[in-house]
Amino acid sequence: MHPMQPVLPPSVEALSVAVARSQVPVWLPWPLPVGWLFTGIAHAGDDVSGARATAVACSGPAPLGGFGELVLIAEELGVGLGARYAGLPGPDPGDTVSLYKPADAKLLAAGRPTPMFHVPDAPADRAVFVGEARGLWLWAIAWPEQSALMMYDELVLTDLRDAGAELELLPCGALSPRLLG
Repeated sequence: MHPMQPVLPPSVEALSVAVARSQVPVWLPWPLPVGWLFTGIAHAGDDVSGARATAVACSGPAPLGGFGELVLIAEELGVGLGARYAGLPGPDPGDTVSLYKPADAKLLAAGRPTPMFHVPDAPADRAVFVGEARGLWLWAIAWPEQSALMMYDELVLTDLRDAGAELELLPCGALSPRLLG
């Protein structure tokens, strides 16, 4: 079991430290959608082995109006951070997700087309998608549920471990309460 570490408030410095210690991707839409901000990072792991799961939050104008939030999680099998934020029991999406049917959405993760599957058993206040990127679980959780429409646009995710100086340009907002819950 990997311990949950304290949530880091949104700053380029905090993100840089988390990225340097991570053993898994630190996914973020890049470029961020218009008007969106980086709003925090959480991770599970320890100081010796590094982060084995990361959760990055961003927020901004929702596709249908109002305010939307998106949390992207990368994790090794069995960690359970994605299921925690998705509001699901257990460490993974469970049997309700059929990985053998056509994908419900697709995005680009580190330049590779990545099929994402809707998780129907998630609480009604959010939309949950799960897929696999770089041999690890990739979760995309959107609040409110209607904000998931952004999953049907060509969302491009970058692993911030591969980012360079452009990381200094990341706009930061207030800490997302979604990471705390």
